[in-house]
Amino acid sequence: MAFNIRKIIAGSLVLLTAATAIPSLASALDDKQKEEIGAFIKEYLVANPEILLEAQKALKLKQEQAQLEQAKAAIGDNKDAIFQSVHDVTLGNPKGDVTIVEFYDYNCGYCKRALTDMDAILEKDKNVRFVLKELPILGPDSLAAHKVSAAFRLVAPEKYGEFHRALLGGEDRATEETAIAVAGRLGIAEADLRAKMVDAATDESVKEAYTLANTLGITGTPSYVIGNEAVFGAVGVEEIETKVTNMRSCGSTIC
Repeated sequence: MAFNIRKIIAGSLVLLTAATAIPSLASALDDKQKEEIGAFIKEYLVANPEILLEAQKALKLKQEQAQLEQAKAAIGDNKDAIFQSVHDVTLGNPKGDVTIVEFYDYNCGYCKRALTDMDAILEKDKNVRFVLKELPILGPDSLAAHKVSAAFRLVAPEKYGEFHRALLGGEDRATEETAIAVAGRLGIAEADLRAKMVDAATDESVKEAYTLANTLGITGTPSYVIGNEAVFGAVGVEEIETKVTNMRSCGSTIC
């Protein structure tokens, strides 16, 4: 029987997109045919390497879509913990018609740059509710700074916005020492902070944040939740504002 390698390859390239087709394709070929197909595929890919880039891009898009779908389902199952946790601080309008939740780490460079995004949104839009959810994932210093931050929320919640901006916007690395120094400049005594740093509530807040991040598929900071969508990365003011506008227009971040 005549063997047309190019016809088999044409069919094979289509079948390669379906995982279930690969075993049956392989079993239908003898060793010589497999060798010829392998050589042809290698030759074709070397001559057309852009195909690999296209496949890589398609895989990335598929993974991102799966991540978004996972997050969407998780948001529906964890609305209270995400939007109404007793551990979080709210800036902006506490009764705003759209809520933006930000997961951040005080030692995250992208979070530092995104601080100006938050302030720009709050300055421009007086009907946004902005929820701060601390996610210390960048090592022991971040966790130590979090302990101070969580204690500050308990001691002086009315000043937390100032504390947050000073610590996140500062040039120094956030540590227990630098966080206590920031609190001191805002009139909060170290002894008062340390008394609250042993409070179980400071541990519960970070445990809740870690659990939510894992459920939502968050692997880095900053990350946001707006409506039924998780937004990964420092996407900038314009993209966030567009999602807020869409929420008001159609009840979804994408209309």
